[in-house]
Amino acid sequence: MFENRLRKMHKHYSKLARKQEVACYRFYDHDLPEFPFAIEIYDTVVHAAEYKRRHGMEDEEHEVWLQACRELISKVLEMPQDLIFMKVRQRKAGRQGQYEKFDEKKIERIVPEGGLHFIINLTDYLDTGLFLDHRITRGMVREEAKDKEVLNLFCYTGSFSVYAAHGGAKQVTSVDLSKTYLNWAKRNMQYNKLYKDSQHEFVHADVMEYINDLPAETYDLIICDPPTFSNSKRMEDNFEVQRDHVVLLKKLLKSCKIGGKIFFSNNYRDFVLDKEHIPAFKIKDITGPTTPFDFQGRLHRSCFLIEK
Repeated sequence: MFENRLRKMHKHYSKLARKQEVACYRFYDHDLPEFPFAIEIYDTVVHAAEYKRRHGMEDEEHEVWLQACRELISKVLEMPQDLIFMKVRQRKAGRQGQYEKFDEKKIERIVPEGGLHFIINLTDYLDTGLFLDHRITRGMVREEAKDKEVLNLFCYTGSFSVYAAHGGAKQVTSVDLSKTYLNWAKRNMQYNKLYKDSQHEFVHADVMEYINDLPAETYDLIICDPPTFSNSKRMEDNFEVQRDHVVLLKKLLKSCKIGGKIFFSNNYRDFVLDKEHIPAFKIKDITGPTTPFDFQGRLHRSCFLIEK
């Protein structure tokens, strides 16, 4: 059953990927309850994450089962098993789980996307370092970035920053609570031969504190993709995107120039944007247009373009 489903989904999505010249894409996402994986191809390797569940197996039995799944994926994709990286991941509310490290193997690869290249880590974290569902959104940021002052909040590994720089941004400021990810973001910028010390700033800070001191009417373009919930020990207060998004967006709009734009997204399944209390000139729901072919019908995130 699993083999048939893998063959069907891989045939379908690999065809679409070739047509769109996409090297990194998801082709299986919990399609069968008995096999709760998110399986993604990153150019020449496979990342298969099993969502943690009550499977009723002993540890040794589960390892045997995982190995059987790896062998099946290898067979279907006609790919050596040592290029298939498997891990077990806990379902997280939003993306705060990206900071959790559970290995030290540091198996990295360089993968292409949109004419650029990004460093991914296949072993050490819950996520690889490149969120494939924002592929189209990143392209939109690049198209908007020419000669702009850009602020990338909750920047993670800086893929949006790299796209902005490639699009000719005048200045790109990337902010995150993790020094590890800020360094990763800088490496991504350097690998693409885009890094300039005078134009690209990487700021280690709690975003919610950082935005309190933003100067008014400074940025032309802001990217903000916060977690659904965060209660890091390094933060003074917890953050809930549904409860706190109006306060967050008001502060960002204040720091925007007239005509400035905010790309705002989050992964809260039941998120509702409180448009009435957001003092914007224009708000456009771009969730549909920014959903890639490999996430259609499978994606539980919202994305908005907000203009001052």
